[in-house]
Amino acid sequence: MGEMSMRATGWARSFPINGGIRAARSWAREHLDSLGWTTGAPETAGAVLLTVSELVTNAHLHAHSSANLVLTWDSRCLHVSVHDSSPVLPTPRTPDATTPNGRGLGLVDALADTWHTRRQTDGKTVVACFYPPGQPDPHACEPDGPQPDH
Repeated sequence: MGEMSMRATGWARSFPINGGIRAARSWAREHLDSLGWTTGAPETAGAVLLTVSELVTNAHLHAHSSANLVLTWDSRCLHVSVHDSSPVLPTPRTPDATTPNGRGLGLVDALADTWHTRRQTDGKTVVACFYPPGQPDPHACEPDGPQPDH
């Protein structure tokens, strides 16, 4: 029997608090271009770029930290991971009309196929997963795979 192997392609870069959001979007767009997503899956590429903006903004605004952005394509899902130095886990809030903040995680939840947060000794990482159109199972990219019903 042959072994099933998975190949992944990934890119990583750190974005400082001053001016990091626009640079992060531009950097992510270059890699989406290299994967063919900006032409082959423009709506998904747009959702990825908006998610990058929101997660990098959260790292800068709420964690007062640089944002370490990692994009990983494993032939099923594009994982967008943003690490910051704050141990405080993000919590979705219900935005109100008078406050411009509070919509970030709601957007990520609406845009990404799945997302989760991991605590780490030096902060946390938020990971959003996107699969291109035509993929049959959006839950195949959850961190531990689909969970069986008990």
